[in-house]
Amino acid sequence: MDISANIKRLGLGKAIDYAIKDPKKNFPKLLDWADKFSGGGFERERVGIRKIIEDPSNPYYSFIYDRLLTLDPEMIKKVGVNFFINSALEGWKKQDEYREKYQCNIPWAILLDPTSACNLHCIGCWAAEYGNKLNLSYDEIDDIIRQGKEMGVYMYIYTGGEPLVRKKDLIKLCEKHDDCIFLSFTNSTLIDEAFADEMLRVKNFIPAISLEGNEETTDARRGKGVYQSVMRATQLLRERRLPFGFSCCYTSQNWDAITSDEYFQKMIDLGAYFTWYFHFMPTGMASSPELMPNPEQRTAVMRRIRKARATKPLFLLDFQNDGEYVGGCIAGGRRYLHINARGDVDPCVFIHYSDSNIREKSLLDCLRSPMFMAYHDGQPFNDNQLKPCPMLENPDALPEMVKKAGAHSTDPEEPEPVDHLRSKTVEYAKNWGPVADQLWEERKAELRAKYNLHD
Repeated sequence: MDISANIKRLGLGKAIDYAIKDPKKNFPKLLDWADKFSGGGFERERVGIRKIIEDPSNPYYSFIYDRLLTLDPEMIKKVGVNFFINSALEGWKKQDEYREKYQCNIPWAILLDPTSACNLHCIGCWAAEYGNKLNLSYDEIDDIIRQGKEMGVYMYIYTGGEPLVRKKDLIKLCEKHDDCIFLSFTNSTLIDEAFADEMLRVKNFIPAISLEGNEETTDARRGKGVYQSVMRATQLLRERRLPFGFSCCYTSQNWDAITSDEYFQKMIDLGAYFTWYFHFMPTGMASSPELMPNPEQRTAVMRRIRKARATKPLFLLDFQNDGEYVGGCIAGGRRYLHINARGDVDPCVFIHYSDSNIREKSLLDCLRSPMFMAYHDGQPFNDNQLKPCPMLENPDALPEMVKKAGAHSTDPEEPEPVDHLRSKTVEYAKNWGPVADQLWEERKAELRAKYNLHD
């Protein structure tokens, strides 16, 4: 037992209780506590939060005081302890120990697919057609989490399929691993009163709901009545003071609508605390490359999201354009990896090539496999962090790694030769490259001016 870590957990729990009683008076004292126990880590983040809580004009001031601190108090405490102590402080320390000892990537988060099954039949998605053919058993997921925690991983993210097809098992895992945080991408149609009550009971499960348009566009793709099901789910979560967010995939067709001021406000009005934006990836034999946004569209998305971050009380993440904040590509175990419902360990949720299966190897051995070591040795794939991906912006990098490692396609519907995938991204990379280079130089100049730095 790590007595020091337990003292920190107890201390943070009491500090959160104290802060909630009078947030505006006591929250700065909570940050004093964080400064004391951080060991000097996460300085930029701590300084950033302190600036927010001291500036009423900052949009995140109201996000913290008027929204975040109105959540269920016990959930705030559990998520706070699990995130800041287990995942950020103690977890990161242990991850670094493993990185140093084994000279490989160790993830901060693990994405996994409990099942390939889904209750919907969305246009363009393989899951419903593939059905309930692939599943990670409860014991297998439990063991993945056990192995992850040994390396300091306390953040687990479910993808699919529709993870909530397995919601009873997911709740059992929340109970058993109550020191972890579980986030699930979901269509939300299986969130009923009983499950919302279970979420409130375990307090360490957070949904990220797929929402990519209005009622007409949602129902056209996902089926009649789905949009209203989403609305009902958000209502149930608000009533229980539970946090949730949205997940949006932007394409050449929908980018304008789902990054409009009206759309941002809609998500805020529905009660969302965060939104993940994902660039469309042409993964899979049947994917449509024309759905990839062109350079002008991608640039507009990036600028709209960054503007909204500075003006709206909503935490926004832009998976493809936020490379500068995480040092480029985070896949291959550098910050995360993906395990599909067949047990294949993929470097990325969008890159389905693997040389390892969790049913045959330990998690650590998977991270030391040729495919993952190729990621480790190759990152960053580009000094321009607006070109982070070895598939999308650096299309020659992925085929080289796959062939060198002897990896195979793990696509659940139809194996895709890596050169076939490359053929869909070469032109995209060529077109995006000059635009990204100009944007990157502009960004560096902006930061130099802001912080009075020199070349």
